[in-house]
Amino acid sequence: MNRTSIGSNILFEDNHLIIFNKQPSQIVQGDKTGDTPLSDLLKAFIKERDHKPGNVFLGVVHRIDRPVSGVVIFAKTSKALTRLNEMIKGGQIHKTYWAVVKNQPPEESGHLLHYLKKNEEKNKSFAHDKEVAGSKKAELTFHLIGQSQNYFLLEVNLLTGRHHQIRSQFAKIGCPIKGDLKYGFDRSNPDGSIHLHARQIEFTHPVSKEEIHVVADPPDDRLWGSFLAQLNNKR
Repeated sequence: MNRTSIGSNILFEDNHLIIFNKQPSQIVQGDKTGDTPLSDLLKAFIKERDHKPGNVFLGVVHRIDRPVSGVVIFAKTSKALTRLNEMIKGGQIHKTYWAVVKNQPPEESGHLLHYLKKNEEKNKSFAHDKEVAGSKKAELTFHLIGQSQNYFLLEVNLLTGRHHQIRSQFAKIGCPIKGDLKYGFDRSNPDGSIHLHARQIEFTHPVSKEEIHVVADPPDDRLWGSFLAQLNNKR
């Protein structure tokens, strides 16, 4: 990813924070693949742009899955990182996702409650209707905001933050996300992405206390584009 594309995907920045629109295939933090993570790319970008002689501090506040796109927060100071971590734990950072699913949910707006158990070997979470040993409660709400001939666009609000939560819970009710082979969609997207996007994030700035509300455009593809056009026409 070159400097221009990194700069164009920065949605908000000040002395304490940087909020980025992650693209599918990018990893937020280093993993076993050895691919360069977004955190390192941003450090290099800041170092070059600001002519910093020493190391650049950049803390990872939260992650989204590799095939998922959208809003990610990084902390540029240790003070901000500590406070943002506390806010994440306290549910004070509100994230809204868009998900394109194969089948229409049984209702236009709903609340999903499951118990998720992660299988480390498969890197997959299984949703259960009732609590099982080692499971964690997972909750979200959703609303149908668009539809095409074959797909349905849902706006999703997470009430908990679990591993693969949105992917697992919608698969459980028979609505796998487009491209998500791991959770039951019948074919992958050509670029390895899935149609799940962290659309917006809202929180109180941990240092300045201003209200932050950031919206990220989904990736540039035909299906996302058709849904954006549909929503714009409704306004």
